[in-house]
Amino acid sequence: MTPRSVLVSGAGVAGPALAYWLARHGFRPTVVEKAANLRSSGNPVDVRGDALPVVEAMGVLPQLHAAATSATAMRLLDASGRSIARLPLPGHRAGAERREVEVPRGDLADVLHRAARSEAEFLFGDSIAALRQDGHGVDVTFERAAPRRFDLVVGADGLHSHVRRLAFGPEREFVRSTGILVATLPLGEPADHPHEVHIHNAPGRLVSVHPSRGSALAAFIFRRPDITAFDHHDTGLHRRIVTESHAGLGWRVPALLDQVAHTEELYFDSVSTVDLPSWSRGRITLLGDAASCVSLLGDGSSLALAGARTLAAALAEHPADPAAALARYEAAHRVRVTPKQRGIKRAAALLVPATRIGLGTRNLAARLRSTDRS
Repeated sequence: MTPRSVLVSGAGVAGPALAYWLARHGFRPTVVEKAANLRSSGNPVDVRGDALPVVEAMGVLPQLHAAATSATAMRLLDASGRSIARLPLPGHRAGAERREVEVPRGDLADVLHRAARSEAEFLFGDSIAALRQDGHGVDVTFERAAPRRFDLVVGADGLHSHVRRLAFGPEREFVRSTGILVATLPLGEPADHPHEVHIHNAPGRLVSVHPSRGSALAAFIFRRPDITAFDHHDTGLHRRIVTESHAGLGWRVPALLDQVAHTEELYFDSVSTVDLPSWSRGRITLLGDAASCVSLLGDGSSLALAGARTLAAALAEHPADPAAALARYEAAHRVRVTPKQRGIKRAAALLVPATRIGLGTRNLAARLRSTDRS
């Protein structure tokens, strides 16, 4: 029997992982990615929980540990740079499962791509222009490549999924902003403290410097419920929003804002959730952030890895019934996703307390758990 063809949109985390597992189950996967190549860096993400058996079964956990960031703890700082508390990161707490790993997102994508590329076709520098499906497959028009027909199409193309827009409708119907914005940029130099994430909070605002792996990263996470929509391509607007929102803060913030004003590598977006009544329409389905974004505390990549394996296994179990396979995948994976989405408000209250009272309460709790008082 000829292997069934599956088109996967997106070569981030979910796409290459799915391609790997589809090939293992006898499918013929093709991954299309609009970027010309893989990103070489990115914000740190965690591989933990249900993702650990996935990367172990893929044989890539040693590569992930080799690419891990150097951070083992986070230190909360006041406006003068004095330490409030030092807390171990999840994978470094006493009794933690040491297989957990924090790795730059670009390095994670690279490891997954190398695991999948021998058995999957990758089309870089291209994207899907149109989808038309019937009961037996999906006709795909590409921006550059010749049109092709696939048995199934999977949108693994992130929060602003193009596949979701083509098959399900406009983004505004499914993406819900939490009222929190995030901006990140590489600093182009090593961190002063290579094993600690340094964090400074003011009410509704957080600024951090993460050592990452070699070159430090700065992040601004802040509450702006008044900004409900913006042009994702207007970097000048992004710079103004970040600068205005953090004016007057102490610690290293003025110097970091100066870098925001000049960097060409500013990432800016809203922390959002995706809420869909169903992740599938006929022979088109969604995976990872495209289906169920939970972007605040780094769980998205782990959920994408677990979901990729679940989707491939469901398709293999129901080779003649895609509808049954996709329903099985969604039922199994929503059990993982739903609690994470429900916990975003609580996570935001801890990470970016909205008020001085909330911030003081968070800092007091952190002092009580701190590993030192320096």
